[in-house]
This record gives sequence, structure tokens and C-alpha cells, in this order.
Amino acid sequence: MASAFLPQQRQIEITGKDAQEFLNNLITTDVETLQPDEVRAGALLTPQGKILFDFLVSRHEHGFVLETDSSQLDALVRRLTMYKLRAAVDIKSGAQEGISVFWDNETPAAAKLDSRFAKAGIQLYRLAGSSATGSVDDYDDLRITAGVVHSGLDYALQDAFPHDVLMDVNDGVSFKKGCFVGQEVVSRMKHRGTARRRVTIVAADSTLPASGTELTANGKPLGTLGTVCGNKALAIVRIDRVAEAVAANTPVLAADIPVTLSLPQWSGLAFPAVEPTAGAEE
Repeated sequence: MASAFLPQQRQIEITGKDAQEFLNNLITTDVETLQPDEVRAGALLTPQGKILFDFLVSRHEHGFVLETDSSQLDALVRRLTMYKLRAAVDIKSGAQEGISVFWDNETPAAAKLDSRFAKAGIQLYRLAGSSATGSVDDYDDLRITAGVVHSGLDYALQDAFPHDVLMDVNDGVSFKKGCFVGQEVVSRMKHRGTARRRVTIVAADSTLPASGTELTANGKPLGTLGTVCGNKALAIVRIDRVAEAVAANTPVLAADIPVTLSLPQWSGLAFPAVEPTAGAEE
């Protein structure tokens, strides 16, 4: 069984009789439909609709658990507490440090299915604690294959909309449950089809340069490399500019290395249609 221990991950426990209503009115995820054996993407947004904190949410015996990066833990607890007001909710950091992830073959008892990977046909399970012994590099390689991004590695918080990181198509955002912080902006983007940045899978014939390297077409910036594993990587790019480059037969480069960009197949997304123009330049 393939596995990896993610030491930087932490958990926040949200319990109390108002826990479900509290979260459902605050975060992007529809927690009412969350299944007991499922882990689902989620975020707490700014009023302008950008991701302030991101996390994974799952059910707990007495409420819910948010899994997030340790760099966000304290600030997220403080922000949730600020929104608590008079709600009958208890918010506290979980006792265990780190998360173990497992894929291929058997599933450990009590582990929960990560629905982001399931969208890509990969059965990956998450479990609190350090029972896994595999390499984080293998997990990152799997994330690239599935088109699953991680904040801090693939994008900066407060700089991305949920659409940019595919939360609109991986069940990380509910467009049916009603209001949550930033909901108006996110819903407008969906209904008007105005999302221009998307997660892409980058591939090259040789080893790619380091994360943070700019992707360009004829000198025009498209985005930057995020997680890199050998000759493949993740990148959040301007899909309209990529489409223009492809239509004009303009090479896309990571530094000086030619690359190809593809949207995750499971997402159902496509690059915008652009009429090719003979001799066109970006």
C-alpha cells in the first residue's frame, strides 16, 4: 500500500449543537450533505470572494474536523472564534500532529476518502497521526496527476478565488446551500463564466525548473510553476492566454523549456475557443 506522512498538517475540532449550522453559514462547503466517511475541500473567504483560509472538512463523532496546514492553524482558530458570537460551538486544535494518507489497495480503519482525488478516479484516504511511512514526494506526484493543489506550494492565500483552484468543480463550493462569506462574488463568477485562472498540469520532455518559475508565451506571462516533480508540475494559469498561444502556435515556456498544459480531465473544463490567426503574435 502506498502512503505518505504529512507532518505539516493539523486538525481543528468544531463541536457543539450549533456546529453544523455555524459552519454551513460560514464556509464554502455544504456540510449538511457531507458523508461520514468523506473528506471534502473547503475554504473561508474574504468578503471579496478570495480564499482567506483553505482546509479539508469531515465529520467528527461530535461535530466536524477541519484539516489545514500548520501555518494557518492559529489564525484560522482565531477567525472562527471571531465568527462564533453566541453560537453553541466549541472550537479547539486537535491533539494529534500530522496526517497520514494512503492509496492503492487496502484502507486503514477509520480513514476517510478524500473526494478531491476520487474525482480523478484515485482512492486516497486520510487519517490523523503518523502511521504512514511513505514519501511526501510520492504524494506530491499523485497530486500533480490528479490536479490537486496545496496552498503555499501552488498558490498564495488571499490571492486566489475558489474557481482558480477548482473548488467550483470538486465540491469545495456549494452554489445551492445559500449564503456564506464571499458567496455573492463566487456565485457571480459561476453564472457569468468569468473565471480566467485555472489549475493546469504541466508536462515537459526534460526536468522542469524550480517552483515559482514563470510560464510565458512570446514573453507574455501565463502563470508560475507550483509543485514540481521531475518533468511534470502544477500551475495556475490564465487559460485565455494559453488558448491564444495555442491558436497562434506560440510555444509555452517554463524558463527556456517548452511545456504543454492540460486541464485535469475530471474537471470537465476546456480552454476557451480562440480563432487561429495566421502569423499572430501575443
